[in-house]
Amino acid sequence: MFKIKCLNKIDQHGLDHFTENYTLTENLEEADALLVRSANLHDLEFPKSIKAIARAGAGVNNIPIDRCSEQGIVVFNTPGANANGVKEIVLAALFLASRDIIGGVNWVNSQKENPDIANLVEKKKSDFAGIEIIGKKLGVIGLGAIGTLVANSAIKLGMDVYGYDPYISVRSAWKLSKYIKPSKSLEEICRECDFITVHVPLTDSTKGMFNAKTFAMMKDGVRLLNFSRDLLVNEDDLIQALKSGKVAKYVTDFPTPKIIGLDGVIAIPHLGASTCESEENCAVMAVTQLMAFLENGAITNSVNYPDCDNGHPDNEGRIAVYHRNIPNMISQFTSALAKENINIPDMINKSKGQYAYTLLDTDSPVTPEVAHKIEQIEGVLRVRVIK
Repeated sequence: MFKIKCLNKIDQHGLDHFTENYTLTENLEEADALLVRSANLHDLEFPKSIKAIARAGAGVNNIPIDRCSEQGIVVFNTPGANANGVKEIVLAALFLASRDIIGGVNWVNSQKENPDIANLVEKKKSDFAGIEIIGKKLGVIGLGAIGTLVANSAIKLGMDVYGYDPYISVRSAWKLSKYIKPSKSLEEICRECDFITVHVPLTDSTKGMFNAKTFAMMKDGVRLLNFSRDLLVNEDDLIQALKSGKVAKYVTDFPTPKIIGLDGVIAIPHLGASTCESEENCAVMAVTQLMAFLENGAITNSVNYPDCDNGHPDNEGRIAVYHRNIPNMISQFTSALAKENINIPDMINKSKGQYAYTLLDTDSPVTPEVAHKIEQIEGVLRVRVIK
């Protein structure tokens, strides 16, 4: 029986995928895995029972990844599960940035008691005139699940789309429209585009990527959309760019005290993935990945350990070894099992950065004593007997 603790409300459609071998618990000390959305885990001490954390969403900056890796805790996310929901709100942001719809609606609401509103509208509507997006240049920075959908949709809307992603995956590349122009640099996007939308994770290299230097490269009156993370934009530099007219509109899903209410800023209360469908998709994906990991040791969409799947354990035993990605580890594992006269009919080893993961299928059950011997090997972070 596996015990799961939810640190946030998780969509019931996802929880319903758990079989009778799973139960929800409120006791952190007995939990095998955690399900989380936005809860901050950086100050949370993880008991030894925790084997995995599944984030029902893409970003994992609320989870201490380095500490989890060192403790042999696999951290999952759900890339692409909420991509369509975010894509749709980005498309809405394109129109909000090009047409002063919000300003017009707010003015109409202010005239609630005015009996002459119909005539006044004809005089006032020019104050809210905007531009059309057809034929305009859109720069999409980051061509993952969301960026690819946004870029392809913008092509269908008649925009001239530039895409920039030095780390684009083969899967995303196959899905991109042939009409998207590949850009070789962020500078080209800034220089050429009338609209810019960013879809990259927050890392040390992307933090503050939109700053005084990059704003200076942009066209006057550029419209910037940020549905990734607030810290991608240096807000002090953004404020100056708004005042000078370099940035005409900034649409973001991340309101902060510095930018709320500023002219040219449209701040949305983090609604990107707030659709029934996105929450359901993320929950189902997170639960499915957790179950495959806990039952079979399979890893899919982990941010700290490699994807690794050896199917259902059909042999007598299976153990998972979490270890550093250093030489001579596999030979030590096999040697330890050989000394106990345990044969290995099948195994798989994968690595990701400085960490590696090995699944060993055995012809006889692996005792806790044998698992402990492997755990004592230098470089091993954790050993789990799956079967």
